Amino acid sequence: MFTTRSFRSFLPSAIRMLIHDGKRARGTSGMVGGYKQAQIVILHKFLADDFEKFCHANSGPLPLLYRSQPGEWKCTILTDNSDIRTDCPQYCKFQCGNFTGYKSDLLEYTKEMEDMTTFYLGCSFAFEQAILKAGVPIRNVEQKRNVSMYKTSVPCREVGRFQCNMVVSMTPVPEGKLDAVAQATHPARDVHGAPVHIGHPGLIGIQDLSRPDYGDPVQPHQGDVPVFWACGVTGVEAVQSCKPPLAFTYSPGRMFITDCKRNESSPVPNTDPAETVQTFCISQNPLHYSVASAAAVQKIRALECHIGADPGDRGIKALFIQDELLKASLCMSHAASVLITTGFPTHFNQDPPEETDGPPGAIAMAAMLQALKKQVAIVTDHRALEMNKKIIEDAVEQGILRTQVPLLSFQDDSQDSTLRFLCQDGNPQTPRYDHLVAIERAGRAADGNYYNMRKVNIKHLVDPIDTLFTSASTIPGIMTTGIGDGGNELGMGKVKEAVRKCMPRGELVACDVGADFAITAGVSNWGGYAVSCALYILNCCPIHDRYLRKAVGFPRHSEQDSWASALPTVTKEEKLLEILVKYGIRSGKTGNLGMEVDGLPFYDTHSAMIQQLRDITLQPVAMA
Repeated sequence: MFTTRSFRSFLPSAIRMLIHDGKRARGTSGMVGGYKQAQIVILHKFLADDFEKFCHANSGPLPLLYRSQPGEWKCTILTDNSDIRTDCPQYCKFQCGNFTGYKSDLLEYTKEMEDMTTFYLGCSFAFEQAILKAGVPIRNVEQKRNVSMYKTSVPCREVGRFQCNMVVSMTPVPEGKLDAVAQATHPARDVHGAPVHIGHPGLIGIQDLSRPDYGDPVQPHQGDVPVFWACGVTGVEAVQSCKPPLAFTYSPGRMFITDCKRNESSPVPNTDPAETVQTFCISQNPLHYSVASAAAVQKIRALECHIGADPGDRGIKALFIQDELLKASLCMSHAASVLITTGFPTHFNQDPPEETDGPPGAIAMAAMLQALKKQVAIVTDHRALEMNKKIIEDAVEQGILRTQVPLLSFQDDSQDSTLRFLCQDGNPQTPRYDHLVAIERAGRAADGNYYNMRKVNIKHLVDPIDTLFTSASTIPGIMTTGIGDGGNELGMGKVKEAVRKCMPRGELVACDVGADFAITAGVSNWGGYAVSCALYILNCCPIHDRYLRKAVGFPRHSEQDSWASALPTVTKEEKLLEILVKYGIRSGKTGNLGMEVDGLPFYDTHSAMIQQLRDITLQPVAMA
């Protein structure tokens, strides 16, 4: 038995010779730094075509380096001299999908292997050197252990008889090094590439990090975050699912070492924004990070800057928190089900009392969420359900929405009413919604009342939807966003101290109920338009798309036209404002029944903002 450290400086051919001569390695992580290592799957030739398709359909865990001919022992594309029957440190034998033992070599199966095909798959051990060069520690190498590997709940794309869930490897990484490790591994697509998950293991079906399914447990340091990469042990799971009469794989952690050097990153950092990975924390409970390219981040920050215009000169910049739009949109991009609420009955002496700010932004977000194939519903006041139903029907008829959006109301009439509304069977372990979004929704003040900006208490017109947001803060997995333009809107309690200090009448009217993210806009509708645009930008970003897919399946290029058609346009928003006016909904500031929002004319104030947001969103990414 030889160790990693004792042969770290040896050439790959020398290591293979030692293995060939019967000296076994405990593991090849940290060995022959900078050279590619390969995971091995050996199957009957009749299964080879399907397995190759399975690899291409799941290229994150199974990046195919080479497919041999039946009975081909050498692999000249990867080594000068090798024999796949003897040059892995250890093999696993499977019969009808069942593991039947470890083998030090496969020479006794030479006859059977004449009808078998060998697949060489890229391994993340090959980018360890790049990780170290980026200043990121590799905990399992430090601790002289095999890497930790886990089965997940993430299904691979099925091909023929091959169907299984993905396996991942995990390395604890200091929080301040997450950008560095993601960027160091992103170019290495032939050896698993960038991480597929960063954060709580339960989000991908892993229950206990101290009990890996393969490899050794690795101890994190204080401040480390679990980072997961797609892993080639997925091939072992695929073999077991297929149940062939005879198959062989490498033993997890003990790879075939090639003579191919990794194409390490240039000493000059990659300055192409489209290829620069950035990480962002989008949830603390459970801990969850997302990723996007610097190009996508720059665009979303430009959107955030534009919607921060203050046409009424009310001082809303005091409420601004950078990257709230970005983080909220990243979080929504990961959500499967989103609940939106809107409705601010500021005109208490009119029927209906609602204003034209809020519903257009809510519908713009709903349209994009529909296009992204997410579940979306709207909750609003019970007294306004029938009117909102007609608005939605008209929006579908006018082509503003593709399909109806379910409309709900909520009454806090029992001790467990919020749990039953938010979660399946009232069980906080199974939330019905992943994200709640409030846009221009009347928010509860510190004294329990609801105020418009003229200090009028409108509590009698507002259902207690705030309670859903306060309860959501106690349920792991439900995130919340508030979008507002004055500080008295639901969710803006996150910035309530700034509202009280800087906004007119803020001491009384400030919403006391916060959200995880608070998006400030000159007009709340603009915030909804910006979320729609940001979701489009993120899902068109290859780096974010791969992370969403967990590197299984194929890029969703074919869906981008469908997403683009869901973006807000001047024409669609004009039609929607006409629908609102038709039902007697008035401008918030002036009470006018006409083509204006918050006292600002649709042309050329709101129309110009919509076009500017579209121009930013659809502008081609500039190359460095």
